[in-house]
Amino acid sequence: MSDYWPWWSGALGLAALTIGYTLATDRSFGVSGAWDRVLHWRRERELEREEEFADERALAAALVAATDDHFGTVPAVPVPPHSSHPEPSPEPIAGLSAGEGPTVTRQRPAPLVTQAALLISIFIGGLIASLASGRFHLRFDMGPGFRNLVTADPIGMVVLLFAGGMLVGFGTRLAGGCSSGHGLNGCGRLDPVSITATATFFVTAVAVSFLLWKVV
Repeated sequence: MSDYWPWWSGALGLAALTIGYTLATDRSFGVSGAWDRVLHWRRERELEREEEFADERALAAALVAATDDHFGTVPAVPVPPHSSHPEPSPEPIAGLSAGEGPTVTRQRPAPLVTQAALLISIFIGGLIASLASGRFHLRFDMGPGFRNLVTADPIGMVVLLFAGGMLVGFGTRLAGGCSSGHGLNGCGRLDPVSITATATFFVTAVAVSFLLWKVV
């Protein structure tokens, strides 16, 4: 009997997670991005508060609501249809005809609470899977494969894992995402950047595995 769940169960789980998260938050999820935001939760909370008033209309509506709450209903001031001093129309941008304009929008990540819930759910899901398989136990090494191929020294293991984690973090920031953001979401949207990044992930993983098992 295999010690692993069927491959299709993992595929269904990842598909449900990707689609469900997108439908619930209107965002694409990424584990490394969520982890970075949770680590810097104070800064992210300040950014979320500032962006609540980034839109002028949202700011005006908030000011009107606060005024109503403090002083009572304030009659709306009619805006004249034509001003005696109209604002000068902006110069057209090269390559754009009249009436057109650059539409540059930057979608913010999902709320910080949502991404924290994502990370907690990953931990709980892994714990449930290990308990259900009956193979849950705490261990402080990387297993016989790591000891035989890399090192059996506990201090060396910690140093290598720390260095590897730093490299993974640097590579994730350099690539603009990890295997979940690029592989699951970006490739599903046929994003050329994500396809290139995911191909780089897998080619590098295959090359390193070959070196470990065949050369080292």
